[in-house]
Amino acid sequence: MNLQIFPNRDELSRAAAEEAALILRETIARQGHARFIAATGASQMAFLAALTSRKDVDWSKTEMFHLDEYIGLPLTHPASFRRYLLERVIRPAGLTRFHLLDSEDDPQKVCRETGAALNTAPVDVAFVGIGENGHLAFNDPPADFETEEPYLVVQLDEACRRQQLGEGWFPRLEDVPARAISMSIRQILKARKILCIVPDARKAKAVGACLAGEISPMAPASALRWHSDVKYFLDTSSAALLKS
Repeated sequence: MNLQIFPNRDELSRAAAEEAALILRETIARQGHARFIAATGASQMAFLAALTSRKDVDWSKTEMFHLDEYIGLPLTHPASFRRYLLERVIRPAGLTRFHLLDSEDDPQKVCRETGAALNTAPVDVAFVGIGENGHLAFNDPPADFETEEPYLVVQLDEACRRQQLGEGWFPRLEDVPARAISMSIRQILKARKILCIVPDARKAKAVGACLAGEISPMAPASALRWHSDVKYFLDTSSAALLKS
């Protein structure tokens, strides 16, 4: 397992951004363009800020795909992941090619259309995190490890919804949507390379379960261990329950 542990979130984020930029540069040099998946959420902010500020990546030759989004949430809502990606990735990097999940459109139509665009060519690298309940994207436990659909409509469990509340995205638990569109586990695993960026003590239990426990739908991000090229970026807090 390719795992690096850093003293704090800032050092973790800089190192992950360095690796991400290297992958994008090498991919563009080799094939003329690079396709990537970007996760959202509080844990990814420092990493994405470090990555999009880099001037050594030709962002005009990249194409971004959206990992997950709440169903029914307007773009203007502070918790909208479309808004997050626009403000933290698309505009700072100057992306011209990107695919956002329109949560206000018909969810099944969005799954079909974005999935078809995604599957026109391989994804070169996925940037992902691990949720407090072990989720990967919005695939909460027990996650579907079998579906080949690129995107699916999922029900969010209470632990996932409480994480969103705890991160300050919503004022009350009942305001957190109960359904979302998520890239499937098998689709994420089709990326050629995966960087898993997980800071913070609140992720320690999930990191321990997913990296050291049984590979199981009850620990969705444990499925990453099936992939041949994953690099994990942790800090000392998130790695606290891993045995050295």
